[in-house]
Parts: sequence; C-alpha cells; structure tokens
Amino acid sequence: MIPTQFSEPAQAMQFAIALAKQGQGFVEPNPMVGAVIVDDDLRVIAHGYHELYGGPHAEANAIQAAGLHDNTGLQEKTGLQDNAVTLNNATLFVTLEPCAHQGKTPPCAQAVIAAGIRKVYIGCADPAVHTSGKGIELLRQAGLEVKIGLLQTEAQNLIRPFTKLMTTGLPYVHAKWAMTLDGRIASHTGSSKWISNEQSRHIVHQIRGRMDGILVGAGTVRADDPLLTTRPAGARIATRIVLDSKALLSLDSKLVQSISQAPLIVACSTNATEDRCHQLSQAGVEVIRCPQDRQNRPSINHLLCKLGKRKMTNLLVEGGAETLGTFFDNSLVDEVHVFVAPRIIGGQNSPGPVAGLGIAEMSQAFSFQDMTTSSIAGDLYFNGRLNTQPDE
Repeated sequence: MIPTQFSEPAQAMQFAIALAKQGQGFVEPNPMVGAVIVDDDLRVIAHGYHELYGGPHAEANAIQAAGLHDNTGLQEKTGLQDNAVTLNNATLFVTLEPCAHQGKTPPCAQAVIAAGIRKVYIGCADPAVHTSGKGIELLRQAGLEVKIGLLQTEAQNLIRPFTKLMTTGLPYVHAKWAMTLDGRIASHTGSSKWISNEQSRHIVHQIRGRMDGILVGAGTVRADDPLLTTRPAGARIATRIVLDSKALLSLDSKLVQSISQAPLIVACSTNATEDRCHQLSQAGVEVIRCPQDRQNRPSINHLLCKLGKRKMTNLLVEGGAETLGTFFDNSLVDEVHVFVAPRIIGGQNSPGPVAGLGIAEMSQAFSFQDMTTSSIAGDLYFNGRLNTQPDE
C-alpha cells in the first residue's frame, strides 16, 4: 500500500528505500535510488525510483510524477516534460545524493533546484568520484536546505554493489551453494542432483536473474554440464563464465550449445594452447587469457579487474569447492546465499562447499552481518554479507 502521509521524516526515507529496491537488476551499473516529495505536513505529493539504466533517475521521475510546470525552460534544462503543478517549498527525500554531472540523463541536482524544492533529505553521499559531494554543494549553493545521513546505513547497504564497483573497480561477489545438513555438496561418487528442493532452486534463478555474470570452475562444468541460464528469464541476461586453465571446455557442452541464449566467457591461463582458444572463439566463446596464480590457475584478481572495466556490478560464483575456496582465500566474497537441505550424506570423501587453503585459526574465520534466514519448504536459506574484517 502506498502511504499518503508520514508521521516522521524517517518513514519517508524508509519508503524511498523500499521504492529504490524495485529497480534491482534493471538499473545496474547505476545504483538503486528512490525519491519521495512531500509538503510541510509530510503528505505525499509524488514519488519515483530509478527504473531502468539509461532512463530518468529517481528525482526526475518523482518530479515528473508531480506534474511540475515551470515557465523558465525546465524541459530544456532538465529533460522533464512541462505539466501543471508547482513544487515550490516542497521537501524531497532521496536515498542517494543527486547527481551533478551530465550523463545519459541531465543532472538531477539541477532538476531539483529548477523544481523549486526547498529542503532535501539525503540518505547517503554518492561514493563515485565524479559525483561525491558535488550534488550536495550545488544544492546548497542554490539556497536549498540539505540534511545528509537520514537512515544512512540502510541507504548505504542499498548501493553496496555500486559502491564496490566505483571504489575498487571490481564487481560485488555473491557466493552461492546448496549443501546437506552435514555440509556436503555431493556424495563420494559425485552425485549432487538435487540437494535443495524445487522452491530453493526457484530462488536461485531469481538471484541469477539480477546478476551480470555467473561463474563456475571447469570441474563443475565437467561434472554437471550446466546451462547457467535463468529460468524464467530475469531482469538481466548474465554472462556465463568458466574458469578453465587449459581452455578444454567441450564444444558439445550445454554452455557452448546455448551460446545464442547468453554470452559465454572462458577464462584460461596464458599457457592454454592457441588451437583450443581458437576453437572456442570460432564457436562464439569469448576467451580471456589470465596470468597464472600460485596454484597455476587463471588469476581471479585479473579476471575481476577485466569484468569491472566492463561495469559488471554483480557476479554470482556458484562453485565448485575449489573455485569458492579460491575466492574466500583471496577475501573476494562480499555476500553469500546458502541453501541447507535436511538431508545427511556422510562419507569422509564427500566434498564440502568451500575448499582452497582455508584459515589457520578460528579467529581468522569470516563472520557475517545483515544476516537473514528463512525456511523454504523445509530447506533453510541463509543470506548474509561478510564482515570486511575477520573476527578478532
């Protein structure tokens, strides 16, 4: 239900955050942003959110929804259409600092000023160097009252993938696996279909549907011959990525045979043969040669830098255990999605979800924040964001 009035400013910002989440999967590499315009009594005048990459930002959508009319050339200055309502002395709640630069759309800070808005509550400053602080400064120079930091933590959490891309040049990494109650991802014979139930697998496809890339190791491809597509289709079509040192991916694999459905990258080491790389390229596969890491595998850090330069914002790592272990060993995982099925496999040779070198002391173990757990028809779904530092 859309509210018509708020009892306090925090409620208005909370609603703006909820609006912003509707853009998930549609706006990347831009951040999710929501905006609400109210009068002096906190009655809702209009609201909007950033709906689609390349389209109007949240502030512009909210102003447009208010039906703003301005006789001084607002459309020319902001790209907004003229309508019939004035926003003089209104208050704007926006989850992220309005942009001050000309990108695919006109600057939102200029649109806010031109609309006659008097006061602006901002959830958090923009982490992008090309904007950070400039929008706030522009608003203040125009005489608007600007308050920063209302529900700041929630606003920052909303844009964590965008923040990581802007500040490090790397995608935000989600790790996902399904395991039994005793922590196994397959039996000692390699049998793994299916550990989680159908409802859990439906959630996995929803997660895939908002990703820019889905990454697995070559061992997972050999064992499962997966498609790694989203069914039904989501907001995005993720690029499938295989870590394959020697570029030995079979041309008959489902990944190669379905290349018309979604792009496919093979990340191999520099010692992969030219012939294998050429065969894959001829089949429509993009081959990225990476320097070798200490285990003589393609450097994940090098690959992530390449993906970041393409503005890939969210990357889902689905396994196997060695691949997930390498990401954890290099502290490259930002968030996990774990499905635990009420089953027992047993067997000392049955693999667990995360291999690699692992930690030496429990004090080095990764811990989580913003954790949620839910029951999915008997399975347990755990979602949590890794702390930036191991436990003390």
